[in-house]
Amino acid sequence: MAGFGNGTRRYPRSRGRMGSRWGSPRSSGVETGGGPDRATLGIVGLVCAVAGFFALGIVLGPAAIVCGWLAMGRSWAGSRPVPALVAVALGAIDTLLALIWLAGASGTGNGLL
Repeated sequence: MAGFGNGTRRYPRSRGRMGSRWGSPRSSGVETGGGPDRATLGIVGLVCAVAGFFALGIVLGPAAIVCGWLAMGRSWAGSRPVPALVAVALGAIDTLLALIWLAGASGTGNGLL
């Protein structure tokens, strides 16, 4: 009669001795790790940058910069995808305009104080 733990010798998949029975669809060796790929991050950053000009620029501008930077592979060297570069540039402009707007809105020259 088998005691506790002795029954797992014949079944290596139990108790976490092997990987998943069904491989991850992303485990093709081309891309390691999870998360969206670079092209998706570039497009998301571009959408955030454009939307930031119309609403919530102080939030969407830095989000566009981060997405664009991650889409470029966190490096300025090498070939840069165009959506990622545009996302970083528009995100920086968007953030700067939002900061200028906030600084102008918080000034004391508006007669409220």
